[in-house]
Amino acid sequence: MRRREFITLLGSASAWPLVVRAREPMRHIGVLHPGGESDANSQQRQAAFVDGLRFLGWNEGNCLIHDRWTSDEAEHMRLAASELVGLRPDVIFTSGGYPLLVFMRATRTIPIVFATVYDPIGSGFVTNLSRPGGNITGFTCGEFSMGGKILEVLKQIAPKVGRVAVLLNLEQPPHVAMWRSIEAAAPLLGVHATPADSPSTDEIERVMKAFAHEPNGGLIVLPSPIIHLHREAIAALAVRYRLPTAYAFRFYAASGGLLSYGIDPTDQARQAAGYVDRILKGEQPGDLPIQQPTKFDLVINLKTAKALGLDIPTSLLALAEEVIE
Repeated sequence: MRRREFITLLGSASAWPLVVRAREPMRHIGVLHPGGESDANSQQRQAAFVDGLRFLGWNEGNCLIHDRWTSDEAEHMRLAASELVGLRPDVIFTSGGYPLLVFMRATRTIPIVFATVYDPIGSGFVTNLSRPGGNITGFTCGEFSMGGKILEVLKQIAPKVGRVAVLLNLEQPPHVAMWRSIEAAAPLLGVHATPADSPSTDEIERVMKAFAHEPNGGLIVLPSPIIHLHREAIAALAVRYRLPTAYAFRFYAASGGLLSYGIDPTDQARQAAGYVDRILKGEQPGDLPIQQPTKFDLVINLKTAKALGLDIPTSLLALAEEVIE
């Protein structure tokens, strides 16, 4: 072989990997955000998810993210999910029990990674945590017993509370199960609990106003798309009607709620990017164990506590992961 021919052959060989990379197909990721596009928390979770993907080597050159932002209307959410499924992405990511339920009804083949879902077995999404099978896997935010724990923390911060209304959505199986947890814990804490199915903001205000007619009332607000989108207004109403209120996630306390007790949804969105990466690289969602949280944060809003006339014990403040002043 002549020297010039050998050099030419080497040059061609060194280019092969570049040619192969150039021909790799663009991967498609569908993302359903159960919150308005202008919502700061939804944007924060989306940024955390994208940052997680970038860290793992996914960028504009090798993947395309199809974002869909939904309102609090169930039909709007179903339409957005149907649109994403119609795009046939390689994997779908979403947060919350109701969006996951919508996707589960829409496809049994496209891999789905979820975050912030309570007890996926009890909710009927999977049958096994270590090997979920099917096309669904992801990250839970706890078990249904968290409802009782949230009530316990509310009682510690507002010991005079003797009646609690639980704002929930009876279309969401996790809400029904969490309500049962709260109902079971209430007598042990000297509290009478009442479920309040609140499908609209007008209904929420009506429930809060009626509940405030008698003294020593409080609220537990279970997470849902409608609560997420109107959390600031709900927090303001709770102060107006003098109702100490507990939530599940930090951003509710940051939006004016008295307290929250639960996981960090932004961190779960970043972790979810790792599962999306593994699926894009060939692993099956049914083989990826569902991850359960090991850390729950107590966040207290002192400004709201002062507005409600509550004196938070120093010992409880010391236990808080964050105190908003």
